[in-house]
Amino acid sequence: MPERHYMVDPLRNQKIIFDLIEKTQYFTIHAPRQTGKTTLLHELAHRLNKEGNYISVVFSVESAGYRSITEETANLKIINSLYESCELFISKELWPKKSLADEKCSLQTYLNNWAGSQKKPIVLLLDEIDSLYDDVLVSVLRQLRNGFQGRPKHFPSTIALVGTRDVREYKTKVRPSEVSLGSGSPFNIKAESILLGTWTKEEIAELYSQHTKDTGQIFSKKVIDRIYELTGGQPWLVNAVANEIVEKILKSDYTKKITLAHAEEAKENLIARRDTHLDSLLDKLKEPRVKNIVSAIINGDSLVYDNFNDDLRYVIDLGIIRKEKYDIIFSNEIYREIIPRVLNFSMQENIREEGMTSCYIKPDAKLDMDKLLKAFQKFYRRNSEHWLERFDYKEAGHGLLLMAFLQRVINGGGRIDREMAVGRGRTDLTIEFAGETFVLELKLKRDSDSKEDGLDQISRYLDTLGMTKGYLILFEIKPSSIIPWETRVKWENVSHQNKKITVVEM
Repeated sequence: MPERHYMVDPLRNQKIIFDLIEKTQYFTIHAPRQTGKTTLLHELAHRLNKEGNYISVVFSVESAGYRSITEETANLKIINSLYESCELFISKELWPKKSLADEKCSLQTYLNNWAGSQKKPIVLLLDEIDSLYDDVLVSVLRQLRNGFQGRPKHFPSTIALVGTRDVREYKTKVRPSEVSLGSGSPFNIKAESILLGTWTKEEIAELYSQHTKDTGQIFSKKVIDRIYELTGGQPWLVNAVANEIVEKILKSDYTKKITLAHAEEAKENLIARRDTHLDSLLDKLKEPRVKNIVSAIINGDSLVYDNFNDDLRYVIDLGIIRKEKYDIIFSNEIYREIIPRVLNFSMQENIREEGMTSCYIKPDAKLDMDKLLKAFQKFYRRNSEHWLERFDYKEAGHGLLLMAFLQRVINGGGRIDREMAVGRGRTDLTIEFAGETFVLELKLKRDSDSKEDGLDQISRYLDTLGMTKGYLILFEIKPSSIIPWETRVKWENVSHQNKKITVVEM
């Protein structure tokens, strides 16, 4: 609501939308949840109506979004949703006729009659299109396609279908095992598919400057840069972090200075609280298509990336991951932090050791990493096979189990930073505790070269950090019936490329 909220103009850099409307084209808009799709639609409809050249309405089809609904009932619900939404956008003399909304009236007929009764072309912005299932989805898309040829006098001049996924993904809501929806694509009339991007640092600064103008409280460049790293410019996260700092941490005391420490505290609070946005994101981790990609990122396994890899494109569209140069990584630091924590949460809760944190703290309050990792070796030998067998993310389970063990200790006064990407062949952890930094590389032992490869990899990683000491953690993936625990559990200090590496095998 522009009159109540700080906003970045949702139609900035969206000349393409106005061009498509002018050319009477149909198109799709897709983006992850809570990135501003509906805000953009409302702003667009109000602007078009104010300018006076079009009649524009935003409406949702979500009321018809369940599997047991019939096509006839779905038509009626969608028509009613459109009729009721008109009140928010246009004057009553421009509304379609309510009398047409009966069980015998199709959506195509309803739109045909509405367009035919108006002097101005209609721009229809149809939200939550991917909430529809099966024959209802196909029916709606085909009705829109069939009416397309009658535009602009006898059908809406422009229709935008809006949801979390591109139209190519609609097939998974109808026939998941097939590569297409049949010989006739139900929406082969779309001219463009528009993906809404995340915010830049400059746009975040623009948004926060509105708060500064109102209150005098400044978000410094360093704080904005850090928030950008934490959020990747994801709009909900950008707002949530600022709101957490200003209202929750600083209690709306605008005289207090916003610091980098406040940004870190806000991140931890959001992760711990798991608000609706994060919960809906994490719910997607249960889907097999998502699981395959997320597991590959955590392990550093390789994937073939191309525009036809539907699973990969699907998870990118959901906003969980992004492609950065040659790497496929989690979309931002908060997702990178919360996803492993959620996946290993049950493990964390089931790790019970008395005085867990104090057991590994030296008299000078420093962390005894050697003692901690040796304790994990024992714990892993006792529990891993039983736990991993029941774990959804089996391939990534080895590393997640270690992260769970570490998290229980590090929560007592430190933090873990994770670096993960498809194809790296490992996961890098940087642990900060009491002013010290520890570097751990986690790697699955897939062949006889794994150890040597791991030593090369951690040496390069230590070079980037300007450090000379680290830990290489090697997980044997063959069962103990083939390689018994007596021979697989090892601890070795080696010198490699002028680095001191502790190799921990299990």
